[in-house]
Amino acid sequence: MSGTAELRDIIITRTYDAPRAEVWKAWTEPARIAAWWGKRGWRTPVESVTLDVRPGGVFRLNSIADADGSEMPVDTIYHEVVPPERLSFGGQPGGRRATVTFRDLGGGRTEMTFTSSIHADAELHARALGGLTSAFDRLAEQLPRPRPEGTFR
Repeated sequence: MSGTAELRDIIITRTYDAPRAEVWKAWTEPARIAAWWGKRGWRTPVESVTLDVRPGGVFRLNSIADADGSEMPVDTIYHEVVPPERLSFGGQPGGRRATVTFRDLGGGRTEMTFTSSIHADAELHARALGGLTSAFDRLAEQLPRPRPEGTFR
C-alpha cells in the first residue's frame, strides 16, 4: 500500500452502442452479469450469482482469478431500483453505496455512469479504478450490437 487511506471517489462514465434496456439487463440478469463482471483474467461463475433486484434484495456473486484462484466476493443489498434508470447497492443502509445510472441517448445508445467511494490509499484506489474500467470494457463486448440500417443478411 502507498500513502494514507482515505475516502476516495470513483466515477466512471461510459457510452455503449446498445439500448438502455439491454444495458439494464446486463446488470440485472445473472447469466449476463456473470459474462462480464470482473476485470480481464477473472471469471464469475453464473452459479455464484444471486440478484434479487428490489430494494432490500440481495446482490451476491463471486469472481475468481484465472491465474491463482483468488476470489473476490460481493455480498451486498440493493437500496434503490428504478428500472431501467438507476441501481444503488452497497453495505448497510446509510453506509457507502455504489450507484449506476443509465441514460437513454437515443439512437440505441446508452450512457452509463458508475459512482462510488472507497476507503483506500492511492494504490488501492488505482487498482479498483483499473478493475472497474476493465469490467466495463468487458460489458461493452457482451452487449448486442445494433445492425446498421440497410444491412441485409
